[in-house]
Amino acid sequence: MRWTLDAEHPLGSRPIRRFVWPNGLRLVLCCDPSAPIFSYQTWFRVGSSHEQPGRTGMAHFFEHLMFNETETMGPGVLDRLIEETGGENNAATWTDWTFYQTSLPAAELELAARIESERMQHLVLDDTQIESEREVVIHERLERVEDDVDGFLDERLYELAFTKHPYRWPTIGWMEDIRSLSKADIHDFYRHFYVPDRATIVVVGDVDEDAALATIDRYYGDIPAASRTDAAIAVEPEQNRERRRRYTQPVQAERVLIGYKVPGQGDPDWPVLEFVAAILCGGPSTRLYRRLVVERELATSVDAATMPFRDPSLLRIGVNLTRHHDTDAALTALDEVVAELCDRLVPESELDKIKNCVETDFWAALEDCDGRAEALGHYETTLGDFRRLFDIAERLAAVTAEDLRRVCRRYLRPEHRTVVTAAPGEQAEASPDRTEVEA
Repeated sequence: MRWTLDAEHPLGSRPIRRFVWPNGLRLVLCCDPSAPIFSYQTWFRVGSSHEQPGRTGMAHFFEHLMFNETETMGPGVLDRLIEETGGENNAATWTDWTFYQTSLPAAELELAARIESERMQHLVLDDTQIESEREVVIHERLERVEDDVDGFLDERLYELAFTKHPYRWPTIGWMEDIRSLSKADIHDFYRHFYVPDRATIVVVGDVDEDAALATIDRYYGDIPAASRTDAAIAVEPEQNRERRRRYTQPVQAERVLIGYKVPGQGDPDWPVLEFVAAILCGGPSTRLYRRLVVERELATSVDAATMPFRDPSLLRIGVNLTRHHDTDAALTALDEVVAELCDRLVPESELDKIKNCVETDFWAALEDCDGRAEALGHYETTLGDFRRLFDIAERLAAVTAEDLRRVCRRYLRPEHRTVVTAAPGEQAEASPDRTEVEA
């Protein structure tokens, strides 16, 4: 027996356990026989924040390459094997992680392990595969960023808000980098990041624990670790003044994105910021929505969200303004609402309503095997321990009105925010030069 039980956490009568192999591979396992299916997810500790300038978009590029060809599975074979069982597969890449998801009938655990261990070791990365997927990614970027106002504006927000940290470039990568990624760089990325000591397998569903451990050991136990260290990630300097930029885009009315600098997901204040986002824009009766959309008719829609990143990131607020109203009007209304939250405690009835909504959304995401596996994989990969998921749940339940006021006073300050606007114009403006911005 090569694996060791490293950590566990109770979840009703079905505990969650983490096992570790000598090569660094982790397995987070939750056996749940309530339905004859399981979710098998492989999480790699690599995202766009692990890339280097000039080679952005590599993590997302690999999300595409991994569905192509391996030494034993030709083009299309992987998808066909999954589809023949009635299963489904997918993948996602973000700033701090990449994961691959397969949902299968209970009897197909060995198939999942065979496919994923093969992709980890024997991916074919010849010119044909690379150039085919490069074209796919180029067209994806054209559709989602160059030809999409919301995608364009979101990219500009992070580029302006971050001056040093790699959160300043998009997960899909800059177009010039996508076009120039070399075969040598791609092979090096694969050898560095797609290795057992950077991977966590998460299995949730109708599987037997002993069988799962034996299967994982058989398919992964002999894969050697890479044992390579990452380059240091640049620390973002403190922002001490508001940053603003305005872009001409093919829109009928102004659209604005506002990003306040806030701590990463592991910080004790992060769950409170979830409440702040909800109390601002969690529905038609919430404060900023009511002020902008209902009372003053300045906007047609407004939303807010905290970004669940490992490092300090943004509380992001988006506003679609009505015609003849501008960004300054939206910011004035926002500042009024923030001042109220800073000056006076939120009434208990309002806090209870928001708490019910936030906690309901949190637990609803864990209802099925895929949702539970994704949450466990995210916290294990982003914060280093799947048990942090349950710490967040406890913190959400404990948020007070005083916490809300304290956090608003600390983070929702004009000098800590970045504002980007898409204003009506004849032609879309090209992406600006990426120059350093003063902190």
